[in-house]
Amino acid sequence: MKINAQQITPFESEGVVYHADTCLPLIDAVKRNKLKFKALARYTYPGDRLTDDTLGLNSVGYWDANEPQDWGLDWHRNEGIEIHFLESGSMPYSQEGKDMLLHSNSLTITRPWEAHKVGDPKIGMGKFYWVILDLGVRRPHQKWVWPDWIMLAQQDLERLTAILRQNERVHWKAGNKIRDCFQRISHVVNTDDNGSNASRIRLLINQLLILILDLLNAEDVKLNEDLIDSSRSVQLFLKELDKNLSDDWTIGRMAKSAGVGLTRFTHHCKRLTNLTPMRYLMIKRVEMAKKLLIESPNLSITEIAFSCGFSTSQYFSTVFKKHEKCTPIAYREKFLLEEMAVESMSAY
Repeated sequence: MKINAQQITPFESEGVVYHADTCLPLIDAVKRNKLKFKALARYTYPGDRLTDDTLGLNSVGYWDANEPQDWGLDWHRNEGIEIHFLESGSMPYSQEGKDMLLHSNSLTITRPWEAHKVGDPKIGMGKFYWVILDLGVRRPHQKWVWPDWIMLAQQDLERLTAILRQNERVHWKAGNKIRDCFQRISHVVNTDDNGSNASRIRLLINQLLILILDLLNAEDVKLNEDLIDSSRSVQLFLKELDKNLSDDWTIGRMAKSAGVGLTRFTHHCKRLTNLTPMRYLMIKRVEMAKKLLIESPNLSITEIAFSCGFSTSQYFSTVFKKHEKCTPIAYREKFLLEEMAVESMSAY
């Protein structure tokens, strides 16, 4: 089959562009005949192209690994809600810091803001299915908008949405009905020819959602409205900020990335950190710079400044001195002298 992916930007919200996962390790494994793979997809996801008859569905498919694998999908997020199902075998899986080993009939559900990985670091042998639905959200507080071809009654859809938004449970044990539904989904994916099975795909995904609602209702899930408060979206953004300190951040850009208004973002940041957004950013940049000064002695002051998001080495030195009462060079030299003193003492 074709392993293609169109380079199209899938989603933009409040000025922030989100990109779909490219699944490059999976693509490489398929090219090396390490496993059987079949999917229908859009945007950068691998597989044959989905048609406009199933807009809102970004990827549906499976892989079947019947020999030891040498690859895995590292930490990533999807731009929609992703439903995974393992029919057979076992699969190392992690979501939001929770590590587990999936076994047959394991069902996992990830929201767009939840980081997850498949493999530790390698995937296991097994047959693994997925469905990714784009509901137009990237942050916990945003309202979910289901594709217009989802046919659940309003009451059922509201109940399903509430359960999926207001709990953080990762793993569920599915029954035979869900397994059979995924098997039928794989059949229509296998036999689709440029959208010929679009109606069947839509019907089966509706059936899958009904079965998942039955499963969740039977589990008597406790709902927590705090999980959909805008403060949680800001909290998630601040948690991610450490990985993007070199970006050209302004308060406005930070608020957009968190998906909230400027005033609300500033309010939540102050409540969560006791700091204004720019003060919090500056402290994080200085902390990163201190770490690089010690752990990367070959980096110049200018390189460290740019790596931490400072526009010039002079500005970096000014801010650093204000925070640490010494220049970056003096801070590095002080550490090296202390390290040499420790080594000298241990030699005696």
